[in-house]
Amino acid sequence: MRTTGRNGTDGIDGADGLVTARVAAILGAFRPGDDTVGVSELARRTGLAKTTVHRLTRHLCAAGLLEPDGTALRLGLRLFEIGQLAVRRRGLVEAARPSLADLREATRNTVHLAVLEGTEVVYLDVLRGPDAPDVPSRIGGRFPAHATGVGKAILAFSAEPLVAQVIAAGLPRLSPRTITAPGLLRRQLARVRAEGVSFEREESGVGVVCAASPLLDASGAAVAAISATGWATRMRTERVAPAVRTVALALSRLCAET
Repeated sequence: MRTTGRNGTDGIDGADGLVTARVAAILGAFRPGDDTVGVSELARRTGLAKTTVHRLTRHLCAAGLLEPDGTALRLGLRLFEIGQLAVRRRGLVEAARPSLADLREATRNTVHLAVLEGTEVVYLDVLRGPDAPDVPSRIGGRFPAHATGVGKAILAFSAEPLVAQVIAAGLPRLSPRTITAPGLLRRQLARVRAEGVSFEREESGVGVVCAASPLLDASGAAVAAISATGWATRMRTERVAPAVRTVALALSRLCAET
């Protein structure tokens, strides 16, 4: 049974769920580029009392999930080891890398491999292209699914309840061209289902476009998606789309076999 904790987040019953939510908040408060973070800053980022953060980080250090560095803290090597074991579709990442590298070389754009996690996509692999913009995506990073090509490619081949969940959670505007109307998003998803390719035209950020295609399992459901991302002024998505689709179909055969 799940309940809503004191901080308003959905969690597990009782004190264990509250502690779990607080630990997750502390670990999740570390941001890309952080080397060390102090207890006071962690308290500010999480909204937890400083005494609570101090007590929990002491236990996390004892478990090797955090490491002290003077008066500050850094993520521990044990957390890195667990993260390596927990990477979703690790076999898919390894199997897909050669094909993704070929796609990057052919298009000279940044290539992504992503899966859906809740209402967001999580990037499993990112290969930077020499002619591509410096997009904020990173391995392990997240982005709202409705504003990305990979997200729309996955949603188009997902069950209706999942699409409804994404829409019900809200469609935040990330750029002037982000799709925020549920009806328009559904129409785009229907087109993606018909064509097998999705496009993102400056919806996640100004000046950036992409072509994406889903990786389907034996039942025809999306398990991941790939995309090629480039400058809106340089990349013609319709020309790149066939190459993206070809790679996605080849990788879909791997998904169907596993």
